[in-house]
Amino acid sequence: MQLEVRSAGAAGASGGATHSGLKTPRAAAIAGILFSVLLFIALVLLLHSVQVRSTDRGEWLGRDTWSVALALNLVPFSGIAFLWFIGVLRDRLGAAEDRLFATVFLGSGLLFVALLFASASTIGAILVVHAAAPTELQGSTAFMIARAFAYNLTTIYALKVAAVFLMTASTIVLRTAITARWTAILGYLAAATILLGSQIFDWTIFMFPTWVLIVSINILVENYRPATTEREPDITP
Repeated sequence: MQLEVRSAGAAGASGGATHSGLKTPRAAAIAGILFSVLLFIALVLLLHSVQVRSTDRGEWLGRDTWSVALALNLVPFSGIAFLWFIGVLRDRLGAAEDRLFATVFLGSGLLFVALLFASASTIGAILVVHAAAPTELQGSTAFMIARAFAYNLTTIYALKVAAVFLMTASTIVLRTAITARWTAILGYLAAATILLGSQIFDWTIFMFPTWVLIVSINILVENYRPATTEREPDITP
């Protein structure tokens, strides 16, 4: 009787693992795609209105504030999707997760989201102050300080942390093969480009969500690819 209970428990655990194995990659892919799409839309809306350089004097205030406000409202949802993406990937790693890389992977991801939220909050504070005093903020010293703060927070800190996340995630991919290894090569190239050129080339800000999108699509494709069924060995004499 005890043997039967243990067998049933083992079968239940195996069934749960299979169920989790079917759900986890798909959830990671959906979360990654959602993060990439939302961040892409937010960045396009922001870059369409706000000047990238820290010397922006606020000519867009009062003219394109609606698009900036829409972009800022999309940022929290993209950050939540990114956190879900990190959590599901860690769940997919399972016992293969290395403590050192797992710490840097999780820490850099959380720090990126925190810096992204802080930068967006700074731009949001500019909109709130402009709504309260429309004629006083544009071109003022206070505006230039807040704008330079948001610029440095994004291009120097958030993007550099994103590059660390890319390098760590790419190393994990190479070691565990949780997705295609060629995505790791792309991750290393993107990380090097961001580290060296985030303050020179404005388009580097799109490289991070692009990599996440590529990895997510690859995971989704692999998840829906029909699995090869192994033929049972012939035991007839």
